[in-house]
Amino acid sequence: MLPQTVVAGWLGITQAQLSRVENGPPLVHLDRLVHWAKLLGMPARSLWFRLPGQDCWPDASPMGGEAISAPPDDQVVERGNPAAVAVSVGQASSKGGGATDRRRFNVLAALAGLAAAGHTYLLPGPSVEVPGSIGMEQVRLASSLVEDLRRADAAVGADLLCDVAMQAHTRLSDWAARASYSREVGDALQSALADLSIETAWLAIDADRRSEARPYLHEAITRARIADDPQVEVRALTHLSLLIRESQPGESLHCAEAALRISAGWATPRLTTLLHLRRAPAYAVLGDASGFSREMTKARRELDRGPHEDDQGFVHFVNAQELNGIEGLSYLALGRPERAVQSLRAITANPSPSHRRNQVYYTVRLSEATYQQGDVDEAALIALDVLPVVRQINSKRVSQHLAQVRGNLAAAQQATKTTRQFVDAYDGVSV
Repeated sequence: MLPQTVVAGWLGITQAQLSRVENGPPLVHLDRLVHWAKLLGMPARSLWFRLPGQDCWPDASPMGGEAISAPPDDQVVERGNPAAVAVSVGQASSKGGGATDRRRFNVLAALAGLAAAGHTYLLPGPSVEVPGSIGMEQVRLASSLVEDLRRADAAVGADLLCDVAMQAHTRLSDWAARASYSREVGDALQSALADLSIETAWLAIDADRRSEARPYLHEAITRARIADDPQVEVRALTHLSLLIRESQPGESLHCAEAALRISAGWATPRLTTLLHLRRAPAYAVLGDASGFSREMTKARRELDRGPHEDDQGFVHFVNAQELNGIEGLSYLALGRPERAVQSLRAITANPSPSHRRNQVYYTVRLSEATYQQGDVDEAALIALDVLPVVRQINSKRVSQHLAQVRGNLAAAQQATKTTRQFVDAYDGVSV
């Protein structure tokens, strides 16, 4: 069993809050955890919570599965050793746990965190009667759901949280359509719904369900306009710029430019940095090296101005590592893998512990860049090192890039001892 302090840290809540979820009012939160456990197919004998009066769950599990045992985050794998990789990633069969079970454990813990914050009526589970009217207190609670989802995403990734966010969005929208509220509450509610739409869109992007993301962003822009909330509108445009960068780089530039224009006069340096980082890779996709260089210079200048007390929660990932990452991806788009390797390697040399998923993503892209540079053995070693960690996060976007690395390295002309080691390790644990 994991200590409450560890799980609480994953969720961004206090140990006391998590304790209340586990030991508090008997059938307020725990009944929903039972439902979520069944939805996730978690084996009954492995649940980390218990119903009052029960020593453990019955042996039968509705969907089967293996026992849950969360592997340590700081596990070290010998570089280039496929056997060690296979053990660290696939130890579920022999030790009663593994990456898949860990993901399910983390998702359940994340849902418990949302329940602890009072969002049970918005989450998957039995229908709960909601108030007939909405006041500012309920709006604030709904608004805080976005932060809870953001913290849960940082802990467990987007794949399994995406459906949770979509259902929460549907429930909140339905509630708002039926309930009564004042004009002031209505404007705040529109902003809260827009914010939830944006977070849901991001989770869809990271889960590689991109076609589902765009309607949420369009809705967010509409709601932000209704509420006359330029900050929310800028957030929506920022995410839309990211979503369409590869398919419509020109439109991506326009979205980021509109966000810069709307936020002129109140944007913090970190927000302005992010908007320039949205434009830089779009220029790179268009093959405009000078435009890319110009935007990166502006981004660095803004980032050097440091954090601000008015920074919004969604820009906290904007740091030197993210700047290097965007620079690396842009060089890849420009067909300059040697420069991409330099930028992406700077991230692995100076990791950002609080943004683990981004760290893993850019490490996988470093393997891609190294392969494009022509060093297939080094690309395989990097991929072999990061393979266990990819298995521990729920980001289909990351997994698909690693699958591309595997496809490249499996080609007959790339066959070396090291590339075969990675391909065998990858195939042996099924990312």
